[in-house]
Amino acid sequence: MTIRVLLADDQALLRATFRILIDSCDDMEVVGEATDGDEAVGLAHTLCPDVVLMDIRMPGSDGLGATTAICADPDISGTRVLILTTFETDEYVALALRAGASGFLGKDVTADVLLDGIRTVSAGESLLSPLATRSLITRFLATPTPADRLATPEHLATLTSRERQVMALAAEGRSNDEIAESLVVSPLTVRTHVHRAMTKLGARDRAQLVVIAYQSGLVQAPPPAS
Repeated sequence: MTIRVLLADDQALLRATFRILIDSCDDMEVVGEATDGDEAVGLAHTLCPDVVLMDIRMPGSDGLGATTAICADPDISGTRVLILTTFETDEYVALALRAGASGFLGKDVTADVLLDGIRTVSAGESLLSPLATRSLITRFLATPTPADRLATPEHLATLTSRERQVMALAAEGRSNDEIAESLVVSPLTVRTHVHRAMTKLGARDRAQLVVIAYQSGLVQAPPPAS
C-alpha cells in the first residue's frame, strides 16, 4: 500500500528535495504541498494523507497550530503528523507532541532516516528519540495544565501489571525489540501490550501513550540538569 504524504514547509527548495526523495520510493508518494499551517490544515482535510511532514516554524500560521487542528479533526483521524525541526529541544515540538503529533525528526537527518521515519509514523508507531524522551518530553509534557492532561493516575488501574511495565519502558524511549529483549518476550507480544494500553487509555498513538506515562506519574521526570 502506498503511503500518501503531505509536505508542509515554507521553503520551496526543501519541499522540492523532499518530493524528489519521497516520490523515488515505490511505497510512498507526495500528494500535496503546503506553505503555511492554514494551507496544511485545508489540504489535510481535502487529501486525507497518511502522513503530514510538518515544519514546526513557518511564517503566519505555524506548524503547531496546524498540528493541533489536524490531530483534533475526527474526519482525518488516520492522518499522522511527523514534525520537522532544527532544534530537538524546542518547546514547540513538545507542544506539538501534546497536541497529537506522532514524533519528530531534525532537518539534518539522512535520507534513509527520513524515509524510515515516514514509514514508522504511517504504521501507527511513534518516532521519539531517547534524547527527546529524557529531556524535551520530560521537561514540557510531565507537568501539563488541567486542559492538556490526557490521563490521571486513576486511569492506570485499567491496565494489567505487564501493560504498565511495557508502557513504562516505552516511555523511556525503548523500541519494541529492546523491550522484548529486556522482558524476554517476543516483539509481537510487546506490540500487543502497547496497543492494548493505547486502547484502554484512549491514546491516539504510541507518542501519546508516552505522554500519558509521564502525566499519570507512571514514569517520573528526572530533575532539570543544573
